[in-house]
Amino acid sequence: MKQFLLIIAMAMTATLCFSQVKQPVQWNFNAKKINAATYEIHLTASLDPGWHIYSQTTPDGGPVPTKIKFTANPLLVVQGAASETGKLEKKHEPIFGVDVKQFSNKVDFVQIVKLKGKVKTNISGSIDFMACNDRECLPPANQKFSIAVQ
Repeated sequence: MKQFLLIIAMAMTATLCFSQVKQPVQWNFNAKKINAATYEIHLTASLDPGWHIYSQTTPDGGPVPTKIKFTANPLLVVQGAASETGKLEKKHEPIFGVDVKQFSNKVDFVQIVKLKGKVKTNISGSIDFMACNDRECLPPANQKFSIAVQ
């Protein structure tokens, strides 16, 4: 009986080792100082060839748009919405029945923040996004971040 359970456990371990989790989006986070109190927060997605993620302004009824959430921090002020820097592609997506806005290769979400004083702090939060290619869409994902602002 012990040998049987050992064989089953080894088979399950081998199966898990060979299964691959697709992660076509790699994120990079950094802060760029503009002046003494103002920073650009860069949330940059690099996508594997053939994959894309959706704009923050993708209409309802379509795929999950990218959504950036910042954790409240009393030491800084988030100004407006994040801008999107990258080649915006617009196309009609028959599966969803709407015109979608998407980015391939690379997109940089840039958020302006201001410090309330001469302090060192972090800005943290998360990004909800959905990655698709011409054959499949992965379930929506959540990427957490924390960036030093000093």
